[in-house]
Amino acid sequence: MNILLAADGSTYTQKALDFIVANKQSLDLQSELLVMHVQMPLPTGFNVVMGFEEAQKLHADESENILGPIQKFLDEHAVACRCVTKIGEIVNEIIETSKIEHVHMIIMGTHGRDLVGRAIMGSVAQKVVAESTVPVLLVK
Repeated sequence: MNILLAADGSTYTQKALDFIVANKQSLDLQSELLVMHVQMPLPTGFNVVMGFEEAQKLHADESENILGPIQKFLDEHAVACRCVTKIGEIVNEIIETSKIEHVHMIIMGTHGRDLVGRAIMGSVAQKVVAESTVPVLLVK
């Protein structure tokens, strides 16, 4: 089973990681666990002001700060994974990557906001559930 874990480095991502480790046999991680971190593009003109190379370094540093500890945690628990970083609109990148990579399930940590919180702040998890063509497991 190919599983995509959408990771933002929050405590909610850690809860999803804990779930994966605790349930690795039942999740049948024989095929692949793809850990994905999506970054929003830098504001328009930012590349010009700071320089393209520096902007790329900024993205690479953030990616390492998020994915490095996740890779280490999964290695310590004998869970093989492949890590990728995408830059773009978060929901679209998760959905498109799930299609390209032929994943069978998306796992995400969620803040578990109530109806009012979702209405005010929106919810990446809620949008992924609405747009995904594969099952989405939300870990709270």
